[in-house]
Amino acid sequence: MTLMRRTLSTFAVAALVIGTAFAQQTPPKPSPVPRPVVPEAPVPPPPDVDGKSWVLMDYATGQILASKDPDVRLEPASITKVMTDYVVSAEIANGKIHMTDPVTISENAWRGGGAGTDGSTSFLKLNSQVPLKDLLFGMIIQSGNDAAIALAEHTAGSEPAFANLMNAYAKQLGMVNSNFENASGYPINNHYTTARDIAILSRALIHDFPEDYAISAVKDFEWNGIKQHNRNLLLWRDQTVDGIKTGHTAAAGYCLAASAKQGDSRMIAIVMGAGSEKARADAALALMNYGFRFYESHKLYDANQPLATPRLWKGATNTLPLGVTENVLVTVKRGDYDKLKATMDVPATLIAPFTKGQQVGMLRITLDGQSVQNVPLVALNDAPQGGFFSRLWDSIMLWFHSDKKPDEEKK
Repeated sequence: MTLMRRTLSTFAVAALVIGTAFAQQTPPKPSPVPRPVVPEAPVPPPPDVDGKSWVLMDYATGQILASKDPDVRLEPASITKVMTDYVVSAEIANGKIHMTDPVTISENAWRGGGAGTDGSTSFLKLNSQVPLKDLLFGMIIQSGNDAAIALAEHTAGSEPAFANLMNAYAKQLGMVNSNFENASGYPINNHYTTARDIAILSRALIHDFPEDYAISAVKDFEWNGIKQHNRNLLLWRDQTVDGIKTGHTAAAGYCLAASAKQGDSRMIAIVMGAGSEKARADAALALMNYGFRFYESHKLYDANQPLATPRLWKGATNTLPLGVTENVLVTVKRGDYDKLKATMDVPATLIAPFTKGQQVGMLRITLDGQSVQNVPLVALNDAPQGGFFSRLWDSIMLWFHSDKKPDEEKK
């Protein structure tokens, strides 16, 4: 079926001017000295930051605003624990485990992630029972490998089984270049991810489990008489930063997934393979500040509001309202909002029935001819078939309609 392109008007920005009346007249103010109009400078390229791979993502839209080798597969080190956190949070939400569950610290968790290893630890005691909530705090704040292993075993019975859960959830989230073999990020063959995938994961954690995400903003946590500080230096350097996780091994280098919120905007920066703890923090902060300074988000369309009502044939009604199921948001460089254009691709002939939510066409958002977003257009209401005579009449009218020449249809 051929497609009919319907062009929407270019987005416009309206200004609201409010006047104030005064009871008494005041003397006129002197006219200001005219200032020369300075043209707005173009948006500069992103900062050249340290790291093998990095990504800057806008949280609201999920758009990648800037990146360097975002799909290169790298060892994630303890950033793996963001995936562990997501799986545990999802299993809690599904009612399979609970924050109050007592978790036994197995010999595997104690030996594989405890104080006897070179990795970060929460200093959990062998065969002790620790509330699940405290293990989450220990894993996220202290980056405890023992806490991560204990959570994995409690959630799935064993760490390998938990790794299978990690990969299943990663696939659902669209993390197409990731594979997890353990819950802690301890170096092992075939354990990898990418900066883009970690950005996708971080966004999902913030959106799906905001209470669990908030743990990553806690600056320190004490367990077994030992107080440890959060390794995310940005929590002390910038008050807008509220997460999320660090990672480091000799092979992976220094890694950081960070997020900050300014007003209604939130940025996510992922830095993989930086040269030092300070370098990864500097890089992530520079990227997020760049995003806040030079990009802005706009809501273009509201969910479940008609964007078009094309002719419907053989239906109980003559039109079919089309819209989107979620608010349409875009993030663009400052000054580019007026350049956005939208078109709708829908079939030239729509014949009932349609069900509410059924995709009918596509809303396409472009900027300077480049695609920004493609959003499904769906039927906003059920559109059942009409009665026999209504369908018969429309069949006759369709026959005449389809028999017209293109020039005749334009008249």
